[in-house]
Amino acid sequence: MSGTNEDTQEFNRIAFDSGALHVGTGEIGGKAQGLVFFATMLEAEYDPAQLPGIDVTVPPFAVLTTSVFDAFIGQTSLQGLDVDTLTDHEVAEAFQAAPLPADAMAFLASLIAEVRVPLAVRSSSLLEDAIFHPLAGVYETKMVPNNQPETEVRLRKMVEAVRLIYASTRFKQARDYLRAVGKDLADEKMALIIQEVVGSTRGSRFYPHVSGVARSHNFYPSVGARSEDGVVSLALGLGKTIVDGGVCWTYSPARPQAPPPFASVGDLMKSSQLRFWAVNLSPAGEDLFSEAEHLSFVDLDRAEEDGVLELVASTYVPASDRVLPGTGPAGPRILNFAPLLQLNLLPLNAVIRELLAICERAAGADVEIEFAMAVDAETRRARFGFLQLRPMHVSHETVDLQADEFDRPDLLLASTHIMGNGSFEGVRDIVYVKRAEFQARNTRRIGAELEILDRRLQEQGRPYVLIGFGRWGTSDPWLGVPLAWSAIAGARIIVESSLPNLALDPSQGSHFFHNVMSTGVGYLAIQHHETPGINWDWLEHQPAVEETGLIRHVTLADPMVIKLDGQTGRAGIWIGNDRA
Repeated sequence: MSGTNEDTQEFNRIAFDSGALHVGTGEIGGKAQGLVFFATMLEAEYDPAQLPGIDVTVPPFAVLTTSVFDAFIGQTSLQGLDVDTLTDHEVAEAFQAAPLPADAMAFLASLIAEVRVPLAVRSSSLLEDAIFHPLAGVYETKMVPNNQPETEVRLRKMVEAVRLIYASTRFKQARDYLRAVGKDLADEKMALIIQEVVGSTRGSRFYPHVSGVARSHNFYPSVGARSEDGVVSLALGLGKTIVDGGVCWTYSPARPQAPPPFASVGDLMKSSQLRFWAVNLSPAGEDLFSEAEHLSFVDLDRAEEDGVLELVASTYVPASDRVLPGTGPAGPRILNFAPLLQLNLLPLNAVIRELLAICERAAGADVEIEFAMAVDAETRRARFGFLQLRPMHVSHETVDLQADEFDRPDLLLASTHIMGNGSFEGVRDIVYVKRAEFQARNTRRIGAELEILDRRLQEQGRPYVLIGFGRWGTSDPWLGVPLAWSAIAGARIIVESSLPNLALDPSQGSHFFHNVMSTGVGYLAIQHHETPGINWDWLEHQPAVEETGLIRHVTLADPMVIKLDGQTGRAGIWIGNDRA
């Protein structure tokens, strides 16, 4: 597939299967370029005979190039929109009322007439997957079941999905993100990928056995692991669980059989995935403005009924107080993917390591990949679908940070689990979530209050340190504060702290995390029981510039000393001896 095309190609199934279809004369965008790049590498460097049992492919896809977007967005009805005065819903309504260009409609009609598998409509903008401003997760992705008997219904749902992705370029999150990284709406153009979803049909659901995000660099290596060993996050079902910051299984690909970092089986069970995302194949209520219109979020019991857990789960046997790979014995299930990682029923980890190495060599930088794998129930052969390739920004600046600096009395906080590298200057403001008032039921309110304060601080040119609890940017309000990175883009340093009743592994696979990493923001994870941890006593006794029931804003007379040493994985913030 090339970046441009002079004529609209007619659809044919063979071309779709080979990923050779694109419509329009524009560019194919960052995400599509990554898929084309990987397909070339796969053919040249990957030897499937070395890792039998798993077929690695790029799932069939087609692209609506940026010229289709230009023609769509150039309509008079859309050119006159003052998006800054409209809600996202109002923007989406206007986009849903606008017709798609004739060549795109003709192509989509031909595609829908031939293809009857679930399809994902994914953004592939010009700025997407750039190393410094990747826009990860900023735009919508919508999956359609594509199983309705009437062709016109399937076409209508596809067109609605395309319009929603186009509309998301004008949603508040996208506008805020572009503003935060110094870009204008005019800088961004959207191509679209229409791609086959990897998975299998289980009753009224369609989903993969495994979805994953793998990185060649691990910012939070556990004991015995190294940063260069990389890190992998796995989940049952669609990858939305991982990229939205949900509960998943994270491990080092260099040590797939290493025991998990939990103090007890009880902690392990509390940190195990309990629900999963699937494409809903049943007729559902119309909600064309939601990217989850055709998705279902269901309990693990459904996966047990579907017979998919035997490859991805272990079982806790109370009588022996042991966790055994597989689902042979009765007992609570734990999604630790032990049949694949410990028993090696399929060489999944070996495939991931090989693909990371190939991509890293070809890109000349650390990389992140997304994938999904479905296993045929009869042949036990797996289909590994490669979904995305992104470069990672990893700074190797030398930071002068001595061990004895952590003994200084003016230390505000310290962490041994960090993302980022370098010294950060000129930061005098601290915004933090109040410990005593933090409750999961308040996390959405916390996010809303932080967004208002962040905008004000950005307008005043005042970068700040942000401190809170649980996972920042998660879609699950019970795991942390659910907000987009653009809502706190003014933060120069972001700190996530655990609590006794909220102890989670630091998140590495989410879109939020990738955007923070790529924009050079420092990210520190601190366990509540660690020492020295955070000097809460000092912080809570400082006069507040601004305070609500949930958050406080403190301003210091002089800038803090902030150092992150990515080589040793240590970081600290010092407030100055005169203020200790």
